[in-house]
Amino acid sequence: MSDFNIKEELNNLPTKPGVYIMHKDDGEVIYVGKAKNLKNRVRQYFNPSYKKTSKIELMVSNIDNFEYIVVDNELEALILESNLIKEYRPKYNTLLKDDKNYPYIKVTLNEEYPRVLKVHRKNNDNAKYFGPYKSMGIITNILKFVKENYRIRLCKTLLKKECLYAHLNMCLAPCINNNIKEEYENEIKSIIELLSGNTKNLLNDLNDKMMEASNNEDFEKAIIYRGKINSINEINEKQKIENRNDNN
Repeated sequence: MSDFNIKEELNNLPTKPGVYIMHKDDGEVIYVGKAKNLKNRVRQYFNPSYKKTSKIELMVSNIDNFEYIVVDNELEALILESNLIKEYRPKYNTLLKDDKNYPYIKVTLNEEYPRVLKVHRKNNDNAKYFGPYKSMGIITNILKFVKENYRIRLCKTLLKKECLYAHLNMCLAPCINNNIKEEYENEIKSIIELLSGNTKNLLNDLNDKMMEASNNEDFEKAIIYRGKINSINEINEKQKIENRNDNN
């Protein structure tokens, strides 16, 4: 038994978001959880009047000590929780113990004409990855925004013939055009800037267009611009626990 004073440590918990890690007396990690408010959440486990499942009751009876990591927001807590569960595989965590990953956006820089697509894990393949993102909804919005605003290819392989997207001018058509490489590279650079969060100029431009449309009482167009702004703001959501270049 360690000299860890649970009651005292509960009083010292911060009211910030974060992840808590429960240990047995031999140091084994038996549970990892996330919290919007660490003090409120962790104290619940040791509150006799708080209703708990039999499994949680058993888990609490095995807790010798706990530690916690403070983060900036709930999203960071969510991602850190997932990483730690995969690392420690705690006995009492029933979810996220498998190899399910949060989705990423991949820019296939390992291809001559890169694509932008959704993947569930990063590979060492010279592509560029962004994320992970907290939901498939965000990924869908990002890919939709890219599709509507950048003329890059959507096909998995070059078709060597004009496709519908090329016909609708939604793609620069590298399948049939040999003189668009520089323009295509500029599109990809712009997308990478967008996904990297360097969107100040783009947001200012969209906001001006939204205000102009609103002033002209073209509310349908104003709503479209507002939707684009919201999508970009989701793209810019800060995720510092795991990113495309660094370790956790």
